Amino acid sequence: MRITRTTLIAAALCVTATVVLLAAAENPHIGTWKLNESKSKFAADATKNQTVTYTEGEDGMIKLTVDGTDKDGKAVHWTWEGKWDGKPHKVEGAEIVDTIAYTKVNEHTTKLVGKKDGKTVVTGTITVSKDGKSRVVTTTATDPDGKKVTDKAYYDKE
Repeated sequence: MRITRTTLIAAALCVTATVVLLAAAENPHIGTWKLNESKSKFAADATKNQTVTYTEGEDGMIKLTVDGTDKDGKAVHWTWEGKWDGKPHKVEGAEIVDTIAYTKVNEHTTKLVGKKDGKTVVTGTITVSKDGKSRVVTTTATDPDGKKVTDKAYYDKE
C-alpha cells in the first residue's frame, strides 16, 4: 500500500483533533471558584468558603485550598491533598474535620465524607455545571446541638 501526502495530512489532522479533544476533557473541578453568596443558603452558624481552588498534580493527586470566614467573620484557611478515591485524606487547618474522602461519581459530580476523630461529621455532593462555569456544593452536617443542617453553596468559576 502506497502512502500519499493526502493520507499523511489526514492522519496528522486526526491526531491533532484527538489531542484537542483530550485536552478539553480535563477535570471540570480544577480551577478557582468564588462563592456566589446571593444564590447560596447557609445555616446560621455556617462557615462560608469564599474561595475554593483545586489544582491537579502528578499521579492524579488533587490539592484543595479553601479560604473563607466562620460564623463570627474570622478568617478560615485550610487545605486537603489526596485522590478522589473514596479514601480519607488528611485536612490541614480545618476545625470541624481532620479528613475528607472524595469519591468521583462522574466527570461533573463528586461525593464527600468529612470526619473528625474517625466520626462522620459532614457529607455532601459537589456538582459542576455542564458548561463548567458554575458549581453547587450541598453539604449536611451536625450542628453543636446535634441537629442536622444542610447548606447549599453556589460558586462561579474564575
